[in-house]
Amino acid sequence: MLKIKRVPTVVSNFQKDEADDGARSGGGCGRNCLQKCCIQGAKLPLYAFKRVNEVVGEKGVLALDNEEAPVAFLDSLLLGEWEDRVQRGLFRYDVTACETKVIPGEYGFIAQLNEGRHLKKRPTEFRVDKVLQPFDGSKFNFTKVGQEEVLFQFEASNDNEVQFFPNAPVDVENSPSVVAINVSPIEYGHVLLIPSILECLPQRIDRESFLLALHMAAEAGNPYFRLGYNSLGAFATINHLHFQAYYLAVPFPIEKAPTRKITTLNGGVKISELLNYPVRGLVFEGGNTLEDLSNAVSDSSICLQGNNIPYNVLISDSGKRIFLLPQCYAEKQALGEVSSELLDTQVNPAVWEISGHMVLKRKEDYEEASEGNAWRLLAEVSLSEERFEEVKALIFEAISCADDGSGSTAENLLEEPDDNPQSREEANDALNKGSHCGMVPGKQECLVQH
Repeated sequence: MLKIKRVPTVVSNFQKDEADDGARSGGGCGRNCLQKCCIQGAKLPLYAFKRVNEVVGEKGVLALDNEEAPVAFLDSLLLGEWEDRVQRGLFRYDVTACETKVIPGEYGFIAQLNEGRHLKKRPTEFRVDKVLQPFDGSKFNFTKVGQEEVLFQFEASNDNEVQFFPNAPVDVENSPSVVAINVSPIEYGHVLLIPSILECLPQRIDRESFLLALHMAAEAGNPYFRLGYNSLGAFATINHLHFQAYYLAVPFPIEKAPTRKITTLNGGVKISELLNYPVRGLVFEGGNTLEDLSNAVSDSSICLQGNNIPYNVLISDSGKRIFLLPQCYAEKQALGEVSSELLDTQVNPAVWEISGHMVLKRKEDYEEASEGNAWRLLAEVSLSEERFEEVKALIFEAISCADDGSGSTAENLLEEPDDNPQSREEANDALNKGSHCGMVPGKQECLVQH
């Protein structure tokens, strides 16, 4: 059994040490949580999204056949509710006071000094050699958060129209999906998407939950609002199904990395692999429908989970581009194969760090941040070329069966690589096309200057 010790990130004001949490007696908690003791009769805002006819057009833009949504989702609702929680003092620190800079170099890695995220709290042991673990209700989970930390419920509309209900009853029987704040934010608007929260699902991707995450990205409609996912063994510390999301108005280095096409699935989903980036990974984009794209990624994720391979996922470009990133850093750490120099930084390379947003806890690391240092850390995260080829074969074997139902082998999907891979400049131009500044209330710069 492989384990590492790390200081867990506090995502809720009601998160306690597991020993203290387990010692609490049953019955009403008196803190207005989401468990049976408090949830009956509760009301929370509800955003109902339209889920039909999401078609990815020729230029990769989601084509919706209805008029603009009556609620400007990202600006008016999510960030408005998030700012309300700021005013109510629910966050552990002011993330806008954290220093942030773009590191000089070809890739433009982003460094943030976030000393408030590092607690003076004892490290906890985490098992890192088992991606799928059963849900344990005795440990912290998101039903234990206070209702004031929940921004709104997020569900599909019953009448195919976008609607917002400011005071909707919580349907306990159907286990709503909710969006809640992360009280230890990495950036402005940092939230958690928790699918079917009352079902207490463990941290594992399934088709339905991943499609929900893509709907959130599409509803936001902002290329600088990304969602991320960390599996167990890839620096998820809470074994209760959740995605993270936040706003950062600057391209992530991974989004600018060149790619080489591998294949196109029957549903129109193009799969490429990253080139000239420190972490090896796959890129999914296109598709005849949003569900086609979602199924390709979720089936690949399910394959990784089933083969006990830790991984991270970045949902980019309003849900039109998704990065799947198997990793092995925690395994190396547990085996004593990571240098003390890297360990001393206390950087846990989860989805945001792998994507190029380096969250640093020590001032000296921030002041000395360089592209070379970021590259050296992320190179330790990546699978070796040989292992990555093996993992790719597993993924294509799984999705080939799902794609045509014929049980065909992965070789049928592995076309000749594109001789004209997309360059970093082309990727950057595509990302910047249609993006704009001033999308966050009170923030005028493209890069938030703290």
